Amino acid sequence: MDVFQKCFAWSDAEDARKAGIYPYFRALSSAQQPVVKIGYRDVVMLGSNNYLGLTNHPEVKQATVEAAVQYGSGCAGSRFLNGNLDLHLRLEDRLAEFLGYGAAVVFATGFQANLGALSSLIDRRDIAFLDQLDHACIIDGVRLSFGKMRKFRHSDLADLESKLEQAAADSGKLIVVDGVFSMEGDLADLPGLVELKERFGARLMVDDAHGIGVLGAHGRGTAEHFGVEGSVDLVMGTFSKALATVGGFIASDAPVVEYIRHNARSLIFSAALPAPNAAAALKALEILEREPERCHRVCEIGQYMKRELATLGFNTLDSVTPIVPIEVGDDLSAFRMTSLLFDQGVFVNPVISPAVPPGRAMLRTSYMATHDQDQLDYALEALAKAGREVGLIG
Repeated sequence: MDVFQKCFAWSDAEDARKAGIYPYFRALSSAQQPVVKIGYRDVVMLGSNNYLGLTNHPEVKQATVEAAVQYGSGCAGSRFLNGNLDLHLRLEDRLAEFLGYGAAVVFATGFQANLGALSSLIDRRDIAFLDQLDHACIIDGVRLSFGKMRKFRHSDLADLESKLEQAAADSGKLIVVDGVFSMEGDLADLPGLVELKERFGARLMVDDAHGIGVLGAHGRGTAEHFGVEGSVDLVMGTFSKALATVGGFIASDAPVVEYIRHNARSLIFSAALPAPNAAAALKALEILEREPERCHRVCEIGQYMKRELATLGFNTLDSVTPIVPIEVGDDLSAFRMTSLLFDQGVFVNPVISPAVPPGRAMLRTSYMATHDQDQLDYALEALAKAGREVGLIG
């Protein structure tokens, strides 16, 4: 049988295009701003992870340009060999200082950071305990290790406790959770997780891709938000959300980071993060520290939109962040809503199975500190109209 046969037989995307509801790979021709240009249209962007509004900040762009002039467009090799820049080392030092860890290591993407850390830390004697809604790169990182995976029900600490009790006493135990769950916008119960990890002699890793730069008085993320800084053993973060570019990192005790640096295959066998991206992340971090009010503003916007959407009759689940989901139900309704909103000039992201359970499709809306009130209220009017047309609200 031809290995390509499945490709020739698959027609889901083409069927959606013919029905006029295909919602993916829409081409933008402008920066990630509150209003973006798609084709010849201006569209209010409610689908970006540019939480602090820094991707088009003049200082970030200038830092990117200057780094490109000095270092060129790429590193042409792995950090392990010829691609390690002094800029990477400065960024790692700043991240470790900002988050209060002994060291940090920078990867080319956040996905690679989780793949590299988890696959290198977990071996045959170890068990990784994952929230069932953890990001795909966490699941893939554990799959690439030689250890065991145990999933617990979403945010169900009693279920996690039961699984920890069943684990062999001499096995290594690593609890891995998203700090902010990227589709639902709710938070991991870090105080409860810290209590369990201490009681069972486990370690705790938090993927804070959507928390760093958003939560906490200084934007240090979910641990700062809950007041448990110092109790999370390892944190993963990205630059592709609040920090305005692309890339990822791991921060932990210095010996842990040193081990990952020398054993993570996704670091050793992948080209290094280009200098312009490292410079952009450094500048974005500087602005975050200088202007923490951006964190507070984006959280206020998220609270406003959740409150107004709930008033309209939408189910926004348990979100407490600038990620505000709208539960729709079936996949087709999610596609129809996305299309209706786009026709009105509003961009949202449809989330369907298997990213969510069947019958629990949603629209994922997310917000920037730079959205203004007129843009938010225009989007609410469009959401109300589309919701009534598909029968979601009265």
